[in-house]
Amino acid sequence: MGMQAEPEINDFDALIDQARAVALSGWDFSFLAGRIASEALPWSYVDLATEASRAATRVLDIDTGGGELLALINPPQGSVAVEPYPPNVAVATAALAPLGVQVRPRTTSRLPVSDAAFDLVLNRHGTVDADEVSRVLQPGGVFLTQQVGRHNDVEFNEAFGLRPAKFGSALDNLEQAGESLEATGLTVTRAEEAWPRSRYLDVGAVVLQLRAVPWQVLGFDVDRHRKQLQVIHQQILRHGAFTVTNHRLLLEATRT
Repeated sequence: MGMQAEPEINDFDALIDQARAVALSGWDFSFLAGRIASEALPWSYVDLATEASRAATRVLDIDTGGGELLALINPPQGSVAVEPYPPNVAVATAALAPLGVQVRPRTTSRLPVSDAAFDLVLNRHGTVDADEVSRVLQPGGVFLTQQVGRHNDVEFNEAFGLRPAKFGSALDNLEQAGESLEATGLTVTRAEEAWPRSRYLDVGAVVLQLRAVPWQVLGFDVDRHRKQLQVIHQQILRHGAFTVTNHRLLLEATRT
């Protein structure tokens, strides 16, 4: 992504200027390498999805971003990925077409695929319409999703004096998520919740994260929120990091 040499940790203006200039693409968060320290989840979504994909004949990946994770999973040829953000469609196509995976734009909550066309549906941090998942799964098919919970990274929102984010998914609460899936004819076979922490090691990393995930702090703007960013910067200099608490859900369900 063409990042230059890292500014000094105490150089607020240089860190901010660098972070606002980085070009963002897909779901590639490599720009945070070495600038964030995150606790591991008790599960690996990629490992679970890879194992499930090996047993599948046709996979659907919902809201694939730039196709980075699905490429790692290496689904069978003839699989499909859908993506609602137009700039990501070309990025995902470049990553997935060589694997025999078709990328289709999603313009509404309805998935642009046929009924009962897949025996595995994947979704990592994408919008979930339980009725649509049930519609496109074959009987006996599996749905695997990792979702962002409703209490995710609230420390960001508190730092900017804003309410916690409301994410674009019906599956941000574990109990309600299970009920939502089972109401559509799915049977939940696994439901887990985790609260790992992430430590942002410089204020530029905070800016990059909030640019990449704009729904976390709605209306975030580097100039408008300069004072709040300076407070975060000083906290990092004093304590070594700005720490947030992630909220993650893992659900697996089968189509009856």
